[in-house]
This record gives sequence, C-alpha cells and structure tokens, in this order.
Amino acid sequence: METLAGIAVVDVTSAGQWREWLTSSAGTASSVWLVIRRKHSSAPGVLVHEAMEQALCFGWIDSKALKRDAESTYLCFTPRNPKSTWSRVNRDRVERLTAAGRMTPAGQAMVDLARRTGTWDALAEAQDGVIPPDLERAFDAVAAGHFAAFPPSSKRLILEWIAKARRQETRRRRIATTVELARENVRAAHPKAA
Repeated sequence: METLAGIAVVDVTSAGQWREWLTSSAGTASSVWLVIRRKHSSAPGVLVHEAMEQALCFGWIDSKALKRDAESTYLCFTPRNPKSTWSRVNRDRVERLTAAGRMTPAGQAMVDLARRTGTWDALAEAQDGVIPPDLERAFDAVAAGHFAAFPPSSKRLILEWIAKARRQETRRRRIATTVELARENVRAAHPKAA
C-alpha cells in the first residue's frame, strides 16, 4: 500500500468508492491521503468537490494538498476538529447533503455539536462582511476608508481572522493591527502584512 509521510494513500475510481472507504475506515483511521484527479485527467477517479462532500457526510474535512503528478493531487483528509469553525461553503454543502439524505450519523453528530457549541455559524457575520462593533469603534476616518476600499475577499479574510481569536486580548490585538495597517492602506492577515 502506498503511503505518504507515514499516512496511507487511497486511490479510488469513483466518489462511490471513496464513500465505501469512509464507511469502513472513517471510524478508525486518523487521516488519509486521497488521490484527487484533475479535471483534464482521463483516468477514472474522484474530483475534489465530490471528495469534500463525501468527507463531510462522515464528519471529516480536507486539509493539505500536495502535487502528485500531471494528472492528480494528494489531498489529506482527517476527522473534523470539533472546535473548528465552519465555512459558509461547507455549511451550504451540509444543508444540501442533509436534504439529499446523504449524511451519516457521525457526520450529523459533528454538525449537531457545531450548532450546540456555536462553531457552526461563528464566522457567518465575518463571511457576510459585517464589521463587528469593536472594530467599527476602533477605526478612524482614514483607516475606515481604506478598509472599505479593500476587495471583499480581503475584508472577509481580515474579519475571519479577528473572529477566530479565542481570547479577548488576542482579539483586541488583531483589531489594533487591522486599524494600524488599514491607515497605511495595508491589509492585515495577509502574507505581506506579516
């Protein structure tokens, strides 16, 4: 069996086979590298969106991707961390999967836990571009003007970065950094700002 960095590699020819692997192994495996076919590949396999949807059904999530060859990529999947926040894309996927009756008890348990603990919609306002009151109060006219002119994707990234702070002190520091950099028309939480 092929492995990568000590983790098993699974190469399937369909989304159904990936679901079969998850059915038999998701409860015991701690991670797996799945071979993802590129769109132009003529080889049978699973596409990235299919793989992600199947994983969500079992309470798993994708993470790191590595190039395999011209036809495919390795994508690491692990059981979802119960403390991690949910993106809008994955919340929407789960809603569709639930409506289609494709969620498993394990996957539904992760969703139910996220709803109970608040991680399900913790980033919803940030992803909608809603500026929290504490950031709004910290802005001066120059910083607010520059921030408003940032592309929507940059604003969302910054707002998510602030929202993900676990401690108030960290949140205050991130807000101060955001305001300070916005005054200079620089985006916080972006590689060039670090």
